[in-house]
Amino acid sequence: MENASNFRLVLVTTNSYDNAQNIARILVSERLAACCNIVLSTYSIYGWRGAIRESLEVMMFIKTSADQLEFLEPRILELHPYDAPEIIAIPLESATPSYLQWMADSVKFDRERAEI
Repeated sequence: MENASNFRLVLVTTNSYDNAQNIARILVSERLAACCNIVLSTYSIYGWRGAIRESLEVMMFIKTSADQLEFLEPRILELHPYDAPEIIAIPLESATPSYLQWMADSVKFDRERAEI
């Protein structure tokens, strides 16, 4: 049985639905994420390079395992258009056993075998 503490919810904002969709498809196809939810409209107010900025963004909720974070984060950085993208990983406290098992199965990837 999988333990919820072995999984993460990763929050990422980006500048467009197309960009979020591209990132999500790649992460899921590469088994770095079990699932990505895309929320179409998030209004952000933030400080950047000495000024207060405001922008309409797209929020992504990415579900992955703690083990995949070391591969997920650099992949997001490669795909993301921002200089300093938000990548925040939150540990899970609980989830249904069937969901945890599905997530575990979805992100399992034999890296040694893939390199052969």
